[in-house]
Amino acid sequence: MPNHASTIHRGNTTSGRVAAAYLQPLLDLAGEYGLCPHNLAIQAGMGENALTQLRETIAATDYVKLLDAAALMSGDLNFGLHTGERVKLGTYNVYGMILMSCKDFGLAFQHTMRYESLAHDLGRSSLVTDGDLTEYQWHNHFPAASRHLVESVFAGIRVFGNWFAGTPLPFVPVLFMHAAPEKLDEHHRLFGPDVHFDADLNCARFPTTLLNWQVPNADINMYPVLQQHAEQLLREKQRLQNENGIIALVRAAIASKLAQDQARLPLIAQELALSQRTLQRKLSDAGVSFQQLLDRSRQELAEDYLRTSEYSLTDIAFLLGYQEQSTFNHAFKEWTGTSPGSFREQHALYK
Repeated sequence: MPNHASTIHRGNTTSGRVAAAYLQPLLDLAGEYGLCPHNLAIQAGMGENALTQLRETIAATDYVKLLDAAALMSGDLNFGLHTGERVKLGTYNVYGMILMSCKDFGLAFQHTMRYESLAHDLGRSSLVTDGDLTEYQWHNHFPAASRHLVESVFAGIRVFGNWFAGTPLPFVPVLFMHAAPEKLDEHHRLFGPDVHFDADLNCARFPTTLLNWQVPNADINMYPVLQQHAEQLLREKQRLQNENGIIALVRAAIASKLAQDQARLPLIAQELALSQRTLQRKLSDAGVSFQQLLDRSRQELAEDYLRTSEYSLTDIAFLLGYQEQSTFNHAFKEWTGTSPGSFREQHALYK
């Protein structure tokens, strides 16, 4: 199917952010299950006050961990779907407001592709049209994450789309890249009977005529003002990402050198053609230390390996640059409060 509509802007998973408003449906659902924000943050490997002293954004990597942690603690095998069901207009921040000023679905899809990053850097949307059929695609920036992430996104789109249209939208084929869970009752309730798994893309297919649907109650008079505001926010986001680019560079260098046990400050500085002192100053200006980045990189890679690979704990320790498995075990327990073996057993249940 040829692409007539978009360019995919892929984000950097090491520097991506999620707006606090987009996080709120997850926290609302967690609260319905009686989950304590303090315990949820600890289970996700964040600071114990991370959810009680929220800033405007959190790291996208932390959002993914929170989603899995809340699914585990709640015992809800469809936590992602149920999170998506709780989206509101405010969930998408300014991006949601500008959608409500669009005259039709086609314009709304265009702005989704441009302004999605104002809500989150979890993935990016694209639209592919081939005659009478159009395919909405969502390109996940965290392919190693559990199915809860993609399912939360698509459930949110479904709920917001119904509200956006002012009427329940017709069911259309929905395809997911992950394997089918044991029970599909909730998927069929939300998306209808035509849900497929083990697909090549996460996507939904619908008649191209849907792009011409008018948006009832669209406040088109606000469109120029909201678009100008969204563009300003987009420029500011890009500026901040550029300023913090040193973090992404260091994280990438660390990842490339861990397995060789060369992820040390002098070697990373040499790799980036900086003196140690200059690198330390740049990181300090960005509000982080080299050791913090090293620990964060090791923890995220360790969790990914434990969730998605068959590597032994000894192999994982080696890949993370540890000489002894016992050292890795000790570090992992400090990060997460549990052992690597227990973490693997727990998260295997939610794939």
